[in-house]
Amino acid sequence: MSALPESDRLQLLNRREAIRRVSVLLGGVAFAGGGKLLAAVEKASAAHEATPGDFGAQEVAFLDEIAETILPETSTPGAKAAKTGAFMALMVTDSYSPAERKAFLEGMRQVNEATMKGHQVSFMAATPQQRLAVLTMLDHEQKHVMDSREAADRQRKGLAPLPVDETAAKADGYLPEDRKQGAPATSVSGPDGTIKQPAHYFRMMKELALLGYFTSQIGCSRALRYVEVPGRFDPCIPYAPGEAAWAPHA
Repeated sequence: MSALPESDRLQLLNRREAIRRVSVLLGGVAFAGGGKLLAAVEKASAAHEATPGDFGAQEVAFLDEIAETILPETSTPGAKAAKTGAFMALMVTDSYSPAERKAFLEGMRQVNEATMKGHQVSFMAATPQQRLAVLTMLDHEQKHVMDSREAADRQRKGLAPLPVDETAAKADGYLPEDRKQGAPATSVSGPDGTIKQPAHYFRMMKELALLGYFTSQIGCSRALRYVEVPGRFDPCIPYAPGEAAWAPHA
C-alpha cells in the first residue's frame, strides 16, 4: 500500500504520463537524466524563479529563447510565458550526470557559435527567423546523429537495419559538411537505466523544452484541452483535424 496521499500519487502518475507522451513525440527515445528526471520534475513547479547550479539569469533567458523558438507564441502563450527556461535549467542541474551537464552547457555555446557563423549575430540578437533557421539545422543534425547511433547499435546486436527514411536522408542536405561527421553520440540507456554517453546537446534542449511546456499550467490548460480529475470517461470523442489534444489529468 502506498504511503503517499491520493492527490500526490495522482500528480506523480500524471508526471510519468507526461514524460511518456513527450518521449513519444521525440520518437520513443529515453530521456537523458534517467530515473532522476521524474524526481526533478516534481520540484520544478515551485522553482520557476530559481537560477540553479551553473545557470544564471542570462543563461535562463537564453534557454527561454531557445524554447520559445521551438514552441512560439501563437493563439496560445509560448514556452517563454511558461518559464520553460528555468525548468530546463533545473532539470539539467538536478537530473543530468556531470558529463551530460557539461555537454548541455557546451551545447549552449555551440548554438551561439552556429548563429554567429550563419548570420553574423549572437543568438540573443538574432531575429526569430534566423533563430528558427539555426535550430532547424541543429534538429536535423541531432536526428542524423540519433539515427546513426541506432543503426550502429542494431548492427552490433545482429538486428536487421530499420527501413530508410527518405525524408531524413534528404534532411542531411541541410547540414554543413563539418557537422555530418563526428557529431556527439546520442544517449544510450543500459539495463540499469544509466546513461553511457551524453546525448546530442540539441536533443536534450528539445526534449526539455517540450517536457517543460506541456507539463506547465499554460501548456496543459491553454495549448491542450484540460478536464480536472475525476472528469468523465468517454471512450470515443469526435476529433477534427487542428483541434487541441487532450491533456493528461493532473
